[in-house]
Parts: sequence; C-alpha cells; structure tokens
Amino acid sequence: MRTLLLASMIAAAGEFPRTLEAFRGATPKLDGEISKNEWTDANSIEGTKGTWISTFSPVTDAKDLAVKGYVKHDGKRLYFAFDVTDDVLYGIDIPRWIPKENPKVHELTRDGFPWFGDEMEILIDANNKWKADESVAGNGQSWQMVCNLTKSRLGGVGKGGILEGEPRRELSAWNTYQKWINERSMECAAKVKPGGKGYILEWAINFNPCLEVEPGVFYSPSMGDRKMGLNIALGDIDQPERGEGNYANFHHEDWFAGTPKGRTRLREFGTLWIRTAILNKKNAPR
Repeated sequence: MRTLLLASMIAAAGEFPRTLEAFRGATPKLDGEISKNEWTDANSIEGTKGTWISTFSPVTDAKDLAVKGYVKHDGKRLYFAFDVTDDVLYGIDIPRWIPKENPKVHELTRDGFPWFGDEMEILIDANNKWKADESVAGNGQSWQMVCNLTKSRLGGVGKGGILEGEPRRELSAWNTYQKWINERSMECAAKVKPGGKGYILEWAINFNPCLEVEPGVFYSPSMGDRKMGLNIALGDIDQPERGEGNYANFHHEDWFAGTPKGRTRLREFGTLWIRTAILNKKNAPR
C-alpha cells in the first residue's frame, strides 16, 4: 500500500495538484468490513488534520475526525474503502437533530439533504472535460454521489448506504442516480466499527454506466491507463453547538481537492488514474 501521490499541474485531470492511482486487484466483498488482506493490493490515502481542505471548522485532532482510504479496480468495477475515525456518530451516539435550514433534511426526496449526517462523497469527471466553472452534470460523464452512515435509498432512514447526490434538484440527474442505485450499478456498504468510534464504507462503481469517457463510451481496461477528475468529501455532523456558525451547524466537511468554496467545480478536482497494471509495492512512488 502507498499513500496518495502528488502530481504536477501538467499531469493532473482537474487543476488541483493531487493524484490517486487505482491499480487492478482482487474483487473485495462489500460488507462494511476491511478484512485481512482484502485491500493490500490497493493504493491508500489518508486525511484530514491539515492535509485535506476544510469547508467548515478545521480538524485539529485525529481522534475527532480522520480517514484512511483505499482504491483499486477489478477490470469491471472501481472500488473505494474508507476507514473513518469519528468521535461522535450522528443518529447513533446523539439524537437525529434537524437543522433550521431544512426541516425536510431526512426526506429521501429532492428536498432532502443526502449529505446531512456522517458521510462521504465521491465526485468523478470521467471524461475529464470542463468549459468554465461548472460542477458535475449528474450523468455518467460527471457525477457526485453520497454514502451516508445512517440513511440510504434502499434501506431508508436508519440504515446506511448509497444516496443520490448533486445536482439532486435536476430531475434528469435524480433519475439517473436512482437507476444506478436500483440496478446496483453503484453500491455502498456502511457499518459502525467495533468500539463505535468511527465507521467503514466500502463502495463499488461499475465502469458501465458510471464511467462514461465519451458519449456512449465507457471505460474499459482495453483503453489502457486513463485519467479522470476526482474529488472526495468527508462530512461530520456532531452536536449542533459544535458546528455553531457553520451552515446547518456542520462540524466538519473536508475535501481531497479544491478550495473551500469551489471544491465541486470540475476544474478544481484532483486526478484519478485508472491503471491496467497490478500494483507493484516495491517500485510504487511514495
């Protein structure tokens, strides 16, 4: 396993100089557990505490919030796993309180906030293109999806898993995301860690239909190595007073790439390289 790689602007997909490589490996079991040797053939990534970009209150203590992640693919699906340290689990350690900004926050509709809670988000620009400061389109070429610890499209409020992300108010995006979830084109397992101070997410993303590199064309290893835009978010809701002064009393929202206000713009993404080779631990860059 290797930590995240920093790359020059020239090598980047988005303009943020941070890169992660996904090599080919064994198919993991999506059960919310990082089993022994299950992710040893994957690249790893760590944050936050000064290494990721804070939108709200900065993380100053790794016991409060931290993440170690893994990424690989098996030739058909892209896989991420996230081992999150979190001292307070929303809706588990504390009541499921409602922010004043949205009384419908937990409705599983376009009026809800899928990202409100302890959660992670993946944003991918598969075709690695943008015109100006636009965000994701909500289709196979660029998207933003959510895995929440305590609510999901298939399990409802109380069971963690995958949810429709942004732009959820766009009906076409909403319908596309629902189709992916219902057809299991994208899946996420969420489970509280033993001891309760955090959780595990394991996430699977089908190349087809979720990584559309050109209209109607989906990534395949036969295309060789391919770079795409990537961002990852880690959201943390604690007691309302811990997020006082932040939007919806968020405690933390930390990002792999971008600026605090521009992190969802395609041009501010980092880079994901999908490699056709197997990870060579001995020679992999540190």
